Amino acid sequence: MGDSGEADMKLLLDLIPEFGRKWVHVKDPRKVRALLDKLESGGVNALQVIADFDHTITKQHVNGTRHTSSFCVINNCNGLPSHFSGKDSELLKKYLPIERDPHLTKEEKTPFMVEWYTMTSELFRGFPLDSSEISEAVKKSNTELRSGFQDLVTTLDSLNVPLLVFSAGLGDVVDAILKNHGVANKNIHVISNFLKYKDGLVNGFTADIVHPFNKNGKAAEHTNYFQEMSSRHNVILMGDNLGDAEMADGVPNTDAVLKIGFLYGDVDRLLPKYLDHFDVVLVDDQTMDIANSIIQLIKKKA
Repeated sequence: MGDSGEADMKLLLDLIPEFGRKWVHVKDPRKVRALLDKLESGGVNALQVIADFDHTITKQHVNGTRHTSSFCVINNCNGLPSHFSGKDSELLKKYLPIERDPHLTKEEKTPFMVEWYTMTSELFRGFPLDSSEISEAVKKSNTELRSGFQDLVTTLDSLNVPLLVFSAGLGDVVDAILKNHGVANKNIHVISNFLKYKDGLVNGFTADIVHPFNKNGKAAEHTNYFQEMSSRHNVILMGDNLGDAEMADGVPNTDAVLKIGFLYGDVDRLLPKYLDHFDVVLVDDQTMDIANSIIQLIKKKA
């Protein structure tokens, strides 16, 4: 970082001292400072927050063990047929390496993701599974939200700032986890893969499949959410996968979109790619400290 970059970083630290932590990476301090200025000047009435769920709202790991995803939580339900877990694991083993392959483009990965999620939807057919079972499975799973997420939700709720949870996971589990942790506030809207039922039995997913590379305006079309939020042209976006950086695509008339990426594992190889997609990259940070500090900065204008 040259002299100008160091000066820009100093100005950034004046706004948010937490940016000085060694695990916080910023490729372009001047751009981030400009985005923060727009967020601050726009105030809370122009703001919305968009966040991925698995490993973004939840922790990426707990003491080195990868945190359970919303799809994996469902395996704790007693009502699942005996073949479900094995077939689900087979699909995960086949398609997860494709999702994470840094040598494949999004366009190359997308057909495989559609195939994966379509086959997963087919697994969710023909057996009873009610919300109480899902709630019990969540309690057994010991899911952990990022430290400070509850504070973030409380602050956003008090300021009437909407939080869109955009998840390629299982929406029924996402809802149950939020309720279990007491953060299912009225300002939270979830777009995800929700189970549908026919004659009391699970019958696949509702609406269109949400997979890791279509979490944007296209997947939100059936909800009209982005149109309803059209006056909120400033966005704080948070995700842990490269595809998450596009979650605000579809928000009309955006003025500022600050993208925060959470990275854990294979840092030497992935950090440059994450810095190309996200404005701020947090390496093995299992907190919402940065997001909370940014909200407090914007809150001063309220």
